[in-house]
Amino acid sequence: MFSVEENLAIINKFKGLRVTDVRDGMDWVGYMHYGTVHHSIRPLYRASAIGIARTARYLPFEGPAPTVTGDEYTKWAHWYYGNVCTDPWGREIQPGDFICLDICGLDVGLLGSNNTLDGKKKGAVGYLTNGGGIRDTDEVILEQIPIWSKHVSQPMDQGRIRFYEKDIPIAVGGVAIYPGDVIVADGDGVIAVPRKAADDVAKYAWQEASNDKKARRSMYIEMGMETDSTVEID
Repeated sequence: MFSVEENLAIINKFKGLRVTDVRDGMDWVGYMHYGTVHHSIRPLYRASAIGIARTARYLPFEGPAPTVTGDEYTKWAHWYYGNVCTDPWGREIQPGDFICLDICGLDVGLLGSNNTLDGKKKGAVGYLTNGGGIRDTDEVILEQIPIWSKHVSQPMDQGRIRFYEKDIPIAVGGVAIYPGDVIVADGDGVIAVPRKAADDVAKYAWQEASNDKKARRSMYIEMGMETDSTVEID
């Protein structure tokens, strides 16, 4: 994997860019039909985040389903989380990581207010998943944890999902995401930038962002509008 210093250096090149700016930058370097995560995957709340992809894949749990209940079920669930639905990637989170999880479109709450807060404490900047994958949403919003998912899920993990592998290419919203790719997300959705193209994409994204800011700043002034951070030009 890449060092924290390498990752933060790349993130800094994208700080201040919108998803639409990055989309333009991708077009400028020949990725016109690549990178945009399907629009069905939306932010849990209005947020923005830029980070480096840390990936993992989960598969449906084949069973058998437990036949016990009550205290015996509690024991089984403890075994399940220790042996089936593990999260080794969670112990490896570094500052700047954008957690990208392929959960095969399952309706299961792999992410919640507890484990996402632990990730935030370790430096994760956001989460992306191709299923439900998120529950405890009121608390997650209060904790200001940026998450992009297809829908919200009520069910817990046990009996439904199992960890398969980590630090591998995954598919989310029709886009292949590799460990180390740049993930940019905001109210317009999510875009994945191949790491090998990051420098060039950032260069042309800033070109287009600057042109947009100059044009809008001019109109702000003509219309007597108070300027804001979206039209500030460095």
